[in-house]
Amino acid sequence: MPLKCGIVGLPNVGKSTIFNALTAAGALAANYPFATIEPNIGVVIVPDTRIDQLSALLKPKKTLYTTVNFVDIAGLVKGANAGEGLGNQFLSHIREVDAIGHVVRCFDDTEVVHVEGSVNPERDMAIIDTELVLKDMESVQKRFSQMERTAKTGDKDAKAALEVYSKVKQQLDDGKPVRHMNLSEHEQKVIADLFLLTVKPVLYICNVDENDVLKENDYVKQVRAIAAKENARVVVISGKIEAEIVELPEEERKGFLESLGLKEPGLHTLIHETYALLDLVSFLTAGPDEVRAWTIHRGTKCPQAAGTIHSDFEHGFICADVIWWEDYVKYRTEQACKDKGLLRTEGKEYVVRDGDVMHFKFNV
Repeated sequence: MPLKCGIVGLPNVGKSTIFNALTAAGALAANYPFATIEPNIGVVIVPDTRIDQLSALLKPKKTLYTTVNFVDIAGLVKGANAGEGLGNQFLSHIREVDAIGHVVRCFDDTEVVHVEGSVNPERDMAIIDTELVLKDMESVQKRFSQMERTAKTGDKDAKAALEVYSKVKQQLDDGKPVRHMNLSEHEQKVIADLFLLTVKPVLYICNVDENDVLKENDYVKQVRAIAAKENARVVVISGKIEAEIVELPEEERKGFLESLGLKEPGLHTLIHETYALLDLVSFLTAGPDEVRAWTIHRGTKCPQAAGTIHSDFEHGFICADVIWWEDYVKYRTEQACKDKGLLRTEGKEYVVRDGDVMHFKFNV
């Protein structure tokens, strides 16, 4: 399944403008709250120069990149957890995403009304966090009460789970997101079926004026200071610039970016940072029929990587022939890499690297 990143933020922070620019999906952008009521989904190809080079070399029948689904979730406001605005509906949409891209307004514009009356990233970030925390408190309190009753009967599993719920409940009661806790793998499994909103990793997206995209204004510095305390990632992007890029013909985009002193569109930066946030990598398959990227979690071993292609590959896994992508491009053929000793045969314990070109062997 493709990665799904929810784009959230207060109304009028430029969230839908960025979504439109990134996905060209046409979500309504307007200067008033709740312009986006249903979550809009844009499927975005993940840029990968390795795939580009392998495809240019092999000229396959098909070239397939991996994708990210961006979900534009309508603006949250104070009281969303209690149903203010369209809060409950919006919060339920966040449950379905893998990561949260939190757009923070870092620009001044008297023509774009701020729902809180002024630009203040620290306050705006706190509002979103508070709404998510309050919603999670409802979920945890309900489960805590149920588990408390079961634990009183002497159920050992319930008693053990209650300890975890109590720990998480205290974190939320203190107004802090669960993602800031150093939960063990076991503890994460205990609370997994609660689908907590504040467990999800967050990437802060600073939406700046086009004149500030290459320098950090005071608003961005505020965001970075908060993110540093959370060990969170930050992307600085200009919704206006991204909107202009989308409107340009493909052949003119590079020159436009260079004129602004930019190396790549904000979309590329956002995707790369989202991948890093979730600790994802891609292995590649290459041949005359197809060159393709496959996304896996860092640390995935050969059989499980094979299973992303087809479950039969994992169940009947024997071994995998592996070539580093740069070697493949340099020596141009699989046979040439083999002759140079650059093709390796790896077994079940091999951890797949980002950029490995893989050929799996398996029993049917």
